[in-house]
Amino acid sequence: MSTTESRATGVETPAPFAGTFPDDFLWGTATAAYQIEGAAAEGGRGPSIWDTLSRVPGAVQGGDTGDVACDHYHRWAEDVDHLDRLGVGGYRLSISWSRVQPGGSGPLNPEGVEFYRTLLDALRARGITPFVTLYHWDLPQELEDAGGWTNRDTAYAFAEYARAMATELGDRVEVWTTLNEPWCSAYLGYASGVHAPGRTEPASALAAVHHLNLAHGLAVQAIREVLPDARCSITLNLHVLRAATGSEADADAVRQIDGLANRVFLGPLLDGAYPADVLADTASVSDWSFVLDGDLEITRRPLDVLGVNYYSTTRVGRFSGEGQPVRADGHKTTAASPWVAADDVEFLPQPGPHTAMGWNVEPAGLTELLLDLHRAYPGLPLAVTENGASFTDEVVEDPALGIQRVHDLARVAYLRDHVAAVGEAIAAGADVRGYFAWSLMDNFEWAYGYSKRFGMLHVDYPTGERTWKDSAYWYARLARSGRLPAVYEAGPQD
Repeated sequence: MSTTESRATGVETPAPFAGTFPDDFLWGTATAAYQIEGAAAEGGRGPSIWDTLSRVPGAVQGGDTGDVACDHYHRWAEDVDHLDRLGVGGYRLSISWSRVQPGGSGPLNPEGVEFYRTLLDALRARGITPFVTLYHWDLPQELEDAGGWTNRDTAYAFAEYARAMATELGDRVEVWTTLNEPWCSAYLGYASGVHAPGRTEPASALAAVHHLNLAHGLAVQAIREVLPDARCSITLNLHVLRAATGSEADADAVRQIDGLANRVFLGPLLDGAYPADVLADTASVSDWSFVLDGDLEITRRPLDVLGVNYYSTTRVGRFSGEGQPVRADGHKTTAASPWVAADDVEFLPQPGPHTAMGWNVEPAGLTELLLDLHRAYPGLPLAVTENGASFTDEVVEDPALGIQRVHDLARVAYLRDHVAAVGEAIAAGADVRGYFAWSLMDNFEWAYGYSKRFGMLHVDYPTGERTWKDSAYWYARLARSGRLPAVYEAGPQD
C-alpha cells in the first residue's frame, strides 16, 4: 500500500484512491442457479424448496417461478460468450444441489453433473476463473420434508454433497464457496417466511443458523479431504448498521442486531464461539441445545477468502413508544419478522437516493465494512462477491448504431461509486482481492419474481433475448483496463 506523510503530524497515512486497481485484482460477475437456469423438470433435476414455495399463492410476486427463468440451462454457451465479451477474469456461479443430487442424498445425477462439468470447462477455456457456490438457497425438497436446516442431518448431507462435487469437478474450480448468505437462509426462510421454505418459527431459525454454520465447517473439511490444496470460502451479507440517534438505547439496538446479523456467523466461523450477548438476547426463544460438544471446532475452518455481499446500510433504534415498531420497508414488525427476539427494535427509513428495491445508496458503507473486517481479521483476504442495484430499465432502439440499448446510467453511477469505495478500502490497507458485480443478467429475484432487474444484460423473458445495457459496456471497460471509467464512458463507443 502506498502512503503519504502528513506534514502536520509526521504520521504516515494512506494515499487516496487514484482510480486504478492492482494488476492482479479480479473482476467478475455473479449469478445463482435457481435464478437463471430454468429447466426445472429437465435433465433429471429434482424439486427444490423454491420450486415448492413459488407455487404457493401469494408467495412470489406475479405468481412467478424459476421454471424457465433465463433459460441458462439451454443458453449457457451464449452466456459464456457474453462473459468473454465483458472481459471478466472470474465468474461466480452456483450449483443446483437438486440438479446434481435430486433428493439431497444418494446417487448423483450424471446428466446434472455433466452440465456443470461442461460449463466449467467452457469458462476455463475462455480464461474465466470459476468461483463455485455450493448452496444458494435451493435446498432439495426431500431434505426440507425431513426438517430442512432445522435438522442436524442436513448439515451432514451437505458435507457429502460437497465431497461429491469436489470429487466430480476437481480442479476445474478455483474457489469453493460453501454457502451464500446463510442469514437469508435461516431468518428469511424460517423466521419471516418470505424466502423458501416459507416457515415462521423463530426457534427453528436459530437452529438453522447453527446447522448452516456446522454445514460450512463440515463441507470445508470434506472438500479438503478430496482436494488438499482447495481454496475455500463462505459468502456473508454482513449488515452495516446505523443508530437512529446517539442515545444509549439506540446504540444497544445496534449491538443487538449486529449480533443477530453479523456476529452469530463471524463468531463460530472465525473465532470458534457464539457471542455471549447473542445467546442471552435469544434465551427466551431458544436454549441453543442444538450446539453439541465439538461443533465449534468444526465450524472454525481456515478460509482462503471471505466473500462479502453489500447493497445498502440499515438504520435501527430501540422502540419505546406505543404500537408496533415499523421496519424500513414500511411493514409493521410482527411475529413473522426475521429479527428473532428483537421485537422492540425499529428499522427506520434511510435518506435517499434509493434503488428500485427501496434500498438506500451509501457507497461509504462498503468501505467501512471492508475496513472493519480487515481490522478484525487482518490475515484474511476479502472479496466483494455481490454488489449491484435494481432500477427500472427500458429497451430502446439506437438508430445511429442500429442496435437495441438500455440507458441505465443510474446503475452505472451506482457501480462506479461502489467500485470506488472498494478502491478506497484497498488504499486504506484492506486486503480485497476481487469484485463481482451482481448480476450478469436480469433474473428471478426470489419473492419479487421478475419485477426487479439487477442485470448488466437485459433479459426479455418471453424470448430469452439478452441485450447489453450501458452498464455492461461500462463494466467491460473497467474489467479490461483496471481503471475506473467515468459514468459518461458507458455505451458501445468502440
